[in-house]
Amino acid sequence: MPDRLSPLDASFLFAEDRTTAMHIGGVMTFEQPAGGPFDVGAFTDLIEQRLHLVPRYRQKVRMVPGGLGLPVWVDDPDFDIHYHVRHSALPAPGTDAVLRELVGRLLVRHLDRSRPLWEVNIVEGLTGGRFAVVTKTHHAMVDGLASMDIGAALLDLTPVPRPTPAPPWRPEPEPSALALAAGAAVDLLRRPWSAIERAGEAAARVVTDARSTADSVARTVGGVLSTGRRAASARPVGALNAATGQQRRYGTLRTTLADHRKVRKAHGGTVNDVILAVVTGGLRRLLIRRGEPLTESTQVRAMVPVSVRARARETGTIGPAGNSISAYLVDLPVAVTDPVERLGILSAAMEEHKRGGQAVGAATLMGLVGLAPPVLHSLGVRMASRYSDNFYNVLVTNVPGPPRPLYAMGARMLEMYPVVPLGGRQAVAVGITSYDGHVHYGLTADRDAMPDVDEVADDLAESLAELVERSD
Repeated sequence: MPDRLSPLDASFLFAEDRTTAMHIGGVMTFEQPAGGPFDVGAFTDLIEQRLHLVPRYRQKVRMVPGGLGLPVWVDDPDFDIHYHVRHSALPAPGTDAVLRELVGRLLVRHLDRSRPLWEVNIVEGLTGGRFAVVTKTHHAMVDGLASMDIGAALLDLTPVPRPTPAPPWRPEPEPSALALAAGAAVDLLRRPWSAIERAGEAAARVVTDARSTADSVARTVGGVLSTGRRAASARPVGALNAATGQQRRYGTLRTTLADHRKVRKAHGGTVNDVILAVVTGGLRRLLIRRGEPLTESTQVRAMVPVSVRARARETGTIGPAGNSISAYLVDLPVAVTDPVERLGILSAAMEEHKRGGQAVGAATLMGLVGLAPPVLHSLGVRMASRYSDNFYNVLVTNVPGPPRPLYAMGARMLEMYPVVPLGGRQAVAVGITSYDGHVHYGLTADRDAMPDVDEVADDLAESLAELVERSD
């Protein structure tokens, strides 16, 4: 039988709507290879040759008839590499600002559900002879750390691409609708035992009634989230939480890892704590610029995902792809004036979370929602997305990247900016990736609610500079 999506992975499909595209990705810039202009055709061929390293990239999603089970992954018999790898060029002079505008437009476009859920956009014409590679992968396929694994499969540690002999690919026949329904029926018979194991007999009983199940999902989501620090009491913040539309903007900031380590060495904590302090200081500047009142009661709550992939692999609960994440709900002290004090507060909060195990288990949360049939699972996830501003105000993700240079067909990668999706009523989401001695901040923003996303990037830069100045 084909692989079935986990409840968590499927939730990203169900959470997607007209204004919310649930894909992640990256914006990478490269210098030209030493031997001449970058060969787009050869790079496309290289990607196709290496797809056997990431077989999910040749698979598409099939829904189960009648919503009897969660969707499954099946081979795409009509797979076409040229549909997924696209080529364009920026108009002269090809500034970074024009690239960011293009990325904002690319983020809007949903991935085609009838094909494998990914695309690579090769963008030429950047100033200085540079070019960019913009990737999009649906969150149902992969989380942040796994996307790094996939990127590493397509890039190389040296200018000379490593040989990766590809075995012949023959797609498996697609299962019939009857086979999909039969497989789902078997899983459905097994589900009550899993439900009892995860949530107890009371939660298992709600599957008997559609309306009561929907209500129970709402209570369950709130109950699980409340295990964090006052998770359900987050108040909307005008500059960060507003009705969002379909259009997006994208902002970037390139910093040095040395600066973050300097702050950590001077004041304690971890590099991740410093990053959170940078974000806090940047958001503080945004709120002041927008005229938001800052008092002792002002609260900005961040959802900070934490990968538990290594632990999950040790326990055998996850394979090489898919989502394995937990998250902390962290109150960002935006009302505190002193940047070092803000860092100390955040370091103490993160340490408390780690000691107390106060993590919101995303896999557990979605496993509970997955007790319901997929139609109700979809309802629960959409509801959670709609009211996510009640739980947190901003998403902040930090995924460590490769510490040494990477290459694409001899072209050295210069920058690696992450792309993360916006949640419901979330004006901005901040992704951070370290690479080759730098820390790259990528800001996904609603076009109307956050027209000053480039200024927010400047706010983050000033926040870091303030911390560095206090670390001499």
